[in-house]
Amino acid sequence: MTKSGLSTKFRTHTLGELNKSNLGETVQLTGWVSKRRDHGGLIFVDLRDRFGLTQIVFNPEKGKELHKEAEKIRSEFVLQVKGKVVPRPKGTENPKLVTGEIEVEVQELKILAAAEVTPFEVSEDSFVSDDIRLKYRFLDIRRKTMQKNLIFRYNVTRAVRNYLDGECFVEVETPYLTRSTPEGARDYLVPCRLSPGDFYALPQSPQLFKQLLMVAGMDRYYQLARCFRDEDLRADRQPEHTQIDVEMSFVEQDDIMNLIEGMLVSVFKNLMNVDLKRPFLHISYDEAMNKYGSDKPDLRYALEIKDVTEIFKSTTFKVFQDLIQAKGSIKALVVEGGAQFSRKDMDDMTEHVKGFGAKGLVWIKKSASGEWESPVAKHLAGELDTLGKTLGAKNGDAIFIVAADWRTACFALGALRTYLANKLNLIPEGKFELAWIVDFPLFEYSDEEKRWMALHHPFTAPKNEDIAKLKSDPGAVRAKAYDIVLNGTEIGGGSIRIHDRTVQSQVFESLGIGADEAQDKFGFLLKALSFGAPPHGGIAIGLDRLCAMLLGTESIRDVIAFPKTQKGTCLMTEAPSKVAPKQLKELGIKLSS
Repeated sequence: MTKSGLSTKFRTHTLGELNKSNLGETVQLTGWVSKRRDHGGLIFVDLRDRFGLTQIVFNPEKGKELHKEAEKIRSEFVLQVKGKVVPRPKGTENPKLVTGEIEVEVQELKILAAAEVTPFEVSEDSFVSDDIRLKYRFLDIRRKTMQKNLIFRYNVTRAVRNYLDGECFVEVETPYLTRSTPEGARDYLVPCRLSPGDFYALPQSPQLFKQLLMVAGMDRYYQLARCFRDEDLRADRQPEHTQIDVEMSFVEQDDIMNLIEGMLVSVFKNLMNVDLKRPFLHISYDEAMNKYGSDKPDLRYALEIKDVTEIFKSTTFKVFQDLIQAKGSIKALVVEGGAQFSRKDMDDMTEHVKGFGAKGLVWIKKSASGEWESPVAKHLAGELDTLGKTLGAKNGDAIFIVAADWRTACFALGALRTYLANKLNLIPEGKFELAWIVDFPLFEYSDEEKRWMALHHPFTAPKNEDIAKLKSDPGAVRAKAYDIVLNGTEIGGGSIRIHDRTVQSQVFESLGIGADEAQDKFGFLLKALSFGAPPHGGIAIGLDRLCAMLLGTESIRDVIAFPKTQKGTCLMTEAPSKVAPKQLKELGIKLSS
């Protein structure tokens, strides 16, 4: 009998279970044909299910009719066999398999399903384009790697649930059909047949509902929540994704961060056998931007950015002088051994930083003999020695400088920092560095809309000491917000929420959301806040992204059973698709040409 309790009328054992202890037993197995080999009489078949692989053998001496039936078998046929467990002939054992010391001599065969020739070989070593994999995802998932990924994802969710259950959380489902609210990305809209002209929206996150659950007294909520965002896609984005959603009442920022640290420690230990050190590093937003040029810095390598504006305060180099007069920043990055870079390397790096808003890149080499080499060396002659000393540049090193507004200078050099880490192979494999980024700005200014926007969402609480600045200096207001970063990728973010209706109204006002608009879009939340709302906060961890990073896959598509392409389409079902005119008529919708 199968140890895992999976015995049915079809099988007595799975295909990853039999070993020498089963010798002499008569067993019944089911699975897919992985390989078939005809050795001039004996026919060997590797039979596969998600638990493993077992070799079965058809011997013509045991029955000619059975052997004749076995000749029909092809790859991916579904078989049911009955037979005797025997040892493999000496020298043919496969130590890589649990079942590698035995095989099953088939006595009965039933072909449960034949299979057409597959569009690609269902094996681990076959190269298959992403488009073909997604079009035939049901075949792709038969591959061991994909099954391993999906099982890993399940084990992550199980570890999360077990941890949160132990912390007195209650799992509550929130609606998929809700109303459209401004939360950053575009909503997916769903027309309502029963209310012509009205639409539901698929939730970008359960943000409002989890806050309402806190007002309702649920105290500790979690959910593996499906989220939908109509935005441009890339490797780590999907139009629908899953987040580990957590909300807690009567807590401060540190309470939530401590809880999540414990959860991640549990996941890493149970799934990766990695012991994470607590507490995780805390880095302010300003420090992260100034030192690493990113609000999600990769801490697995050094390469720290330095502000060198002060060094050039009296420079005669007009480019820097004009920038300083305009209250800009001059940032620098020193690279050990960077003098080896060719002119083409420098040109490539210059183009790279331009893609992040910089107008150019100043590079300076310090030769092996200690001389400065740069296209602008003569303009900076008075500052080069001070610059080199401040940055600790040694002979053979290179210095890279970006001069721009503070934000652009940070992001451009941060992008170069990542570029260089990859180019110079500075990123160690198998290392995990986690950190909290805290003290974010509450708002960011949109040049396009000419107004302040919420950096996270409009329900994030400002720091108490900054509330007075909401009207006078919105850009200086800091948020009770926090992101958790793993190896240079944000895997989650959260905040303490506003539970005071007066403060919420002030924040809306700073965002240019008037009383009438606030009432129209968020009236139900504002009403709830007026009935006694506890201090509360939460966080959302991207499940797909976390799993992909732990497995080391390049895309979150590899941990999602049926993902979309970068154009948001499903190649397998051909969604999105046209619908029948009758359906549109029922909804009162007419398409424009």
